[in-house]
Amino acid sequence: MPKTNIQTLLVIGIDTVAIAKSATNASYKIYAVDFFGDLDLKRTCFSYKSMVKQKRGKSCGKMKSKLKPEIFLKMAKALLKKHKIDAILLSSGLDDDFEVLNDLNGIVPILGNSPEIIRKVRERRGFFEGLKRLGVEYPVTAIVENVCEAKDVAEKIGYPVVFKPAKGFGGANIRIACNSGEIERAFNQVSQASEDVLVQKLVDGVHASASFLATDDDVKVLTLNEQLMGLRSLYQEEPFGYCGNIVPLKCSGIVMERCEQIVKKVALYFGLKGSNGIDLVISKDGKPYVVEVNPRFQGTLECVEKVIGINLVESHINACLHGSLPTIKKQASIYCTRLILYAPKRVVAPDLTVFPEIRDIPFPETIIEKGEPLCSIITEGKTRDISVLKAKKLAKSIYSLLHPA
Repeated sequence: MPKTNIQTLLVIGIDTVAIAKSATNASYKIYAVDFFGDLDLKRTCFSYKSMVKQKRGKSCGKMKSKLKPEIFLKMAKALLKKHKIDAILLSSGLDDDFEVLNDLNGIVPILGNSPEIIRKVRERRGFFEGLKRLGVEYPVTAIVENVCEAKDVAEKIGYPVVFKPAKGFGGANIRIACNSGEIERAFNQVSQASEDVLVQKLVDGVHASASFLATDDDVKVLTLNEQLMGLRSLYQEEPFGYCGNIVPLKCSGIVMERCEQIVKKVALYFGLKGSNGIDLVISKDGKPYVVEVNPRFQGTLECVEKVIGINLVESHINACLHGSLPTIKKQASIYCTRLILYAPKRVVAPDLTVFPEIRDIPFPETIIEKGEPLCSIITEGKTRDISVLKAKKLAKSIYSLLHPA
């Protein structure tokens, strides 16, 4: 597929604003299929469809009850009946829905990893077996089907352990068990979200991610990122729920080198292509452990672009179609923070268009349910602390504008 033939792109996923804006900045005509249907997405796209229909005085509902991957496919087909689209770019939300990905790829090619490659890195047994063959460290992990198996595994690998759904995103439905008395509760909660449940040794350390670009025979690590998870100050109700990131991660050169070596091994072994992310935990002694691969654009996109000065969608397309990786001219002289704010209670969305740092902007006077995403904040600073402080101050200002619905 020559680049000259790609003029229109369909971005699909739960939150597509950052990808759509990056693609628009690269002069592509953008369509989107999205969960939230936020105001800034409407302003960016030529046309879009969303699961949530935001209206004044109407609730946006709960993501858990509304999110159905097959509806993404239905909405994509509806757009394709009216518009010619050359390729698909993936956001989060479809990583584990292989049938939907196959159907989408059969209609319009997914630019990046094929559904087969996505399956290889997302099916946990095969993925961890691959890491073992590579000699790449990962938290000791087992898949269990019942409480008895969970107790046996936990005793073998040692407490504390983490219970995770085999399928999922955004850190949802993850629980910790610190002793045998907490196993049943943790297993029962997680098994409601997934038939297969992972039991994993808890690695105490810094939650991080690596953003990288890959071709058939080369890999470029763009940034290591600090992940923000389970922040009660942002009213995130999930203990491991995604709350944003700080780019780049402050770490030693040795840790950076170890992470880069791991990323290159994993990317080339599994045949990853284009923009991808790998979630890591870096232990207190500086050892990186691979947690999972996100085989598509990540929530760090805008921060990565600001820190290293590239257009990530353009770079992704060049990597996928031409096997070329960008030259990073800009040194990481700034830090960029993204915070995701959640509703502290059932609230009426204020007009957030007056804040240039706000992304994922809800339509004014729509109702956001307690614990649901409200908006995102993007701030920059010469140091990590300055960037984070700016974001926290703005978050405080936004929360002060909220009124109960």
